[in-house]
Amino acid sequence: MSAIIDLIELIKLRVNVYHNARVCGHWKIKQHSEGNTCFHMATQGRCLLSVPGHGEWTLSEGDLVIFPREIPHTMEPIEALQGAQQHLLIADSQDIAGTSMLCGEMCFLHCGNQPLLNGLPAVFVIERTEQTSWLSNLFNLIVTESLSSRKNTNPMLNRLCELLFSYAIRHFIESNECHMGVPALFAHPQIAKAVAAIHTKPAHAWGLINLAEHAGMSRTQFAHAFKNTSGWTPIQYLSWWRMQLAWSYLHAGERVASVADSVGYQSEAAFSRAFRKHFNESAGTVRRANLP
Repeated sequence: MSAIIDLIELIKLRVNVYHNARVCGHWKIKQHSEGNTCFHMATQGRCLLSVPGHGEWTLSEGDLVIFPREIPHTMEPIEALQGAQQHLLIADSQDIAGTSMLCGEMCFLHCGNQPLLNGLPAVFVIERTEQTSWLSNLFNLIVTESLSSRKNTNPMLNRLCELLFSYAIRHFIESNECHMGVPALFAHPQIAKAVAAIHTKPAHAWGLINLAEHAGMSRTQFAHAFKNTSGWTPIQYLSWWRMQLAWSYLHAGERVASVADSVGYQSEAAFSRAFRKHFNESAGTVRRANLP
């Protein structure tokens, strides 16, 4: 799974928990910001999740739902409650009937997040079971932090939820639910070896033959399997990965010539042309934008 870990590290995920409260009364929560990446978790109690065109789910305590790109949906209590809707501090409302809801939004600090999101379903739910011990462990920490939190914002919860999303992506790939797109490459038992080789040595003069050898496949088998799985050729993936690394290095302030060499380009001019074609802006512009 080294390749997916590389990608998670590259996109530099940040989470903003925008709701962590006990919802009481006759309540209903709707989508927060369509198109953005978000998640929900019922940390105390249960709720009904309805996503038009996709289905309904009963979310028990600790179940996690992720929307790679938020679409219309609603959450409401399983059993009807009385009174006006209220959002109360969890620590102060343990004796009031309701459901404690944690909701957050993901922000990606790197532009390489799109192929990852494109490979995920419109909505996916991960249940907290004996098979998802990572979810139970993080759930317990989140509940403990929520019960001790006295403010609307809590950086500890944000950090815990960054782990929550990262583990969820890895779980999705490891559970063989990912069949198409770039993330599916990481789940393929043979192709993943070639992708890991690219990540380990991005500047190497990779070609179809030596990548196929890493995968333990014939050149033809490898090329067809790679294309059918991701929609890209192996060389397209290689070029894409090099450009994502280059953007990250430049964003950190590294010199253009050094970056060109790090990602396998013979000359700074050739690298600059490729970078501008890929991102529609110059390498120098990206570097200068983040210099002190």
